[in-house]
Amino acid sequence: MTKLEICCYGVDCAMTAQQAGADRVELCAAPREGGLTPSAGTLEAARRELSIPVHPIVRPRGGDFCYTAREFEVMKSDVALIRELGFPGLVVGMLDEDAHINHAQMRQIMALCDGVSVTFHRAFDLCHSPKRALKELTDLGVARILTSGQQQSAENGIALLKELNDLSEGPIIMAGAGVRLSNLQKFLDMGIREVHSSASHLVVSPMRYRKAGVSMCSEAETDEFSRYCVDSDVVEAMRSVMQMNSVRVA
Repeated sequence: MTKLEICCYGVDCAMTAQQAGADRVELCAAPREGGLTPSAGTLEAARRELSIPVHPIVRPRGGDFCYTAREFEVMKSDVALIRELGFPGLVVGMLDEDAHINHAQMRQIMALCDGVSVTFHRAFDLCHSPKRALKELTDLGVARILTSGQQQSAENGIALLKELNDLSEGPIIMAGAGVRLSNLQKFLDMGIREVHSSASHLVVSPMRYRKAGVSMCSEAETDEFSRYCVDSDVVEAMRSVMQMNSVRVA
């Protein structure tokens, strides 16, 4: 049966995903940045509280995936901590100046992981040549590639996703970016083995007093009294669709 990975920004969301039937969690911080490395405290709490596989992202900043030597040293330290804490997998990715896989950096990461399953994240969607990248990541030994098929959403990139899924002799092709209940069946029908979704809804802050005219964000219009959290009903519904599809295929 197709596996369901839920992107979670915090341990509370990860607990919701687990209780609703997710197979795995990608654990991140900083949703507005597209996901950054969680804090040490968050990592430790996740190891204590969660029983399903948790794969933390290793990403030191937002923006592109071409990292300086200092940034890469930070990433290696984060990888070492994640391995030492006993996580079964992690999510990472780096490109060079020409938008090809950064072999030198990825080889070091793979050596550091030493038995930890590696997902190459959506840096793949910014790479110059997806088929070349697939071969290179296969040779490096990554377990899976999270991709939208090099489009803004996985639904728009479904043609390339199918091609990559058919071509791959190693990494699992995991569809992500805009995968939701309403389009999940499309990915199941094309034989995708894993899907990645935020399965979220907007949650309003419990704070009664709200200071007007002061924002912690440079974007003054940002609503700091609401945030997206995992929706257990959506996760359960997605899991139900996947189970029904598995029965139908069998």
